Amino acid sequence: MSKIIFMGTPDFSTAILEMLIDTEEVIAVVTQPDRPVGRKRVLTPPPVKKVAVAHDIPVYQPEKLTGSEELDALLNMDCDLIVTAAFGQLLPESLLEHPKFGAVNVHASLLPKYRGGAPIHQAIIDGEAETGVTIMYMVKKLDAGDIISQRAIPIEDTDNVGTMHDKLSALGTDLLKETLPSILNGTNDRTPQDEALVSFASNIQRADERIDWTQDARTIFNHIRGLSPWPVAYTTFEDKNMKLYEAQFVSGQSGRPGEIIDVTKKQIIVGTGSDDAIALTEIQLAGKKRMPVAQFLSGFQTSLVGKELI
Repeated sequence: MSKIIFMGTPDFSTAILEMLIDTEEVIAVVTQPDRPVGRKRVLTPPPVKKVAVAHDIPVYQPEKLTGSEELDALLNMDCDLIVTAAFGQLLPESLLEHPKFGAVNVHASLLPKYRGGAPIHQAIIDGEAETGVTIMYMVKKLDAGDIISQRAIPIEDTDNVGTMHDKLSALGTDLLKETLPSILNGTNDRTPQDEALVSFASNIQRADERIDWTQDARTIFNHIRGLSPWPVAYTTFEDKNMKLYEAQFVSGQSGRPGEIIDVTKKQIIVGTGSDDAIALTEIQLAGKKRMPVAQFLSGFQTSLVGKELI
């Protein structure tokens, strides 16, 4: 078995780590520091750390790798390969060059499309028909290394970030398992990325989460599902922020952008900047729990038709 250092942080990475534990010798895991989570700000370990601890694998959690004691420790390890998946930091050149077979990354896009930290979100927001996973060599430049293998998967209208996250985690695990033997015996393909086709998926900012109802219905629909279930798109209703978790595209119904044009037992239908509408089906009003629209509507005694979302 080859000696692997694994570097990753969120749930996306855990299945990949578990596969490596089953097939290779994982000698160390590097992940982000524990962070406060929730309203009570409970200090919580990253998902990858929980897996490593369960398997008695040493864990390193530097705030920043460059110049750290953790980096010195890693450079002193006898290592065949570094594997990263959604780690969240660029690796110093000394570490990239340390393992016998280099360092590879499992990236959730079809590179050179969507380099960066939010490729799943951006592919859905942009209305892409498909996305996928790339296994690539790591270089000092962000997500710019040579491609080893890729596999595509369709994005359905019923998908959101949560469903695509799970699909791509499984796809990445399978693709890495298939690709790893060729990497470790030096027979793998290696294709430089076409710089003319590069696009970026930067981390989502708060300003990116607000819905612009003057956009067309398809764009808004993609925006909502491209941010659900995290960090979640929002709008304003009666001076309160309203998070939008689930919605449907409604063809042929129109009204002023942001105007509630109809209400059914389970939907709030909102006009957009096109001749189609958006039906909200799951929301969360500030100070309330996430709930189906049917439950939200049960608390209203007057009609919402004609009111506006901003």
